[in-house]
Amino acid sequence: MDVIVIIGRVLYSLIFVGAGSAGHLMQADATAEYAEHRGVPSAKLLTQISGVGMLLGGIGVIVGVFLDLAVLGLVVYTLISAFWVHHFWTDTDDMTKQIEMSMFMKNLSIAGGGLILFAIAASGGDVGPAVTDMLFSL
Repeated sequence: MDVIVIIGRVLYSLIFVGAGSAGHLMQADATAEYAEHRGVPSAKLLTQISGVGMLLGGIGVIVGVFLDLAVLGLVVYTLISAFWVHHFWTDTDDMTKQIEMSMFMKNLSIAGGGLILFAIAASGGDVGPAVTDMLFSL
């Protein structure tokens, strides 16, 4: 069962590792331009900060380093992003509204999955092996 849980953790984290590194850090200007268009102040700085947080949180979930805190941080980020960036209810263009609504719902779904993982981890449930298990068993 550990293999299934690890695969689930990796799949959950891929969007954060990928978007954090490729979109928010390596293509910070383009991502910041989109964020600024959506009303985010200090868009480039916040894009870079969120990229580092997404990357660290995603890696933390994958390898199990402070998994509960890592996933909780990703949940908080995802909810902030949903309401602050993907506010489809303010859009007037039908295509933009549809795209932003899809992004908003995707973020809510990711946050929901993260909350489930957080609840399991925080209650001492089995979330699979973690790098920290080796450190604390010495």
